[in-house]
Amino acid sequence: MADQLQVELVAADRLVWSGEASMVIARTTEGDVGILPGHAPLLSLLVEGVVDVQTVEGETWIAAVDAGFLSVADNRISILAERAEMSHEIDLEKARHELERAQAAGENNDEAAEAVRRAEARVRAVERAS
Repeated sequence: MADQLQVELVAADRLVWSGEASMVIARTTEGDVGILPGHAPLLSLLVEGVVDVQTVEGETWIAAVDAGFLSVADNRISILAERAEMSHEIDLEKARHELERAQAAGENNDEAAEAVRRAEARVRAVERAS
């Protein structure tokens, strides 16, 4: 149908979520992008953050994703990330502990900064879904 999007959220090791949506919001290197049916073709770099999927049934699915790619064409969205987790798969207390540990390691190098962004995305995904 022209009034819905076919979405696939894929991690390097598995298909995380697939279905029909009315809207998807994701964070790219250019900022947050909202995608509705009929969106112009787009290929963009995805950054660590949260992907918000509004299904055609009115449900909201939230996922934490690592860097990757976002592709939009003909009402089909492919979100490809090294790692991706649905919010209900994330243990909030463990994610908060990982965030504290990453912050304590400092943000002086790229690896530590990436760990902080990844942990922040996991915490935000669970908090946004609640």
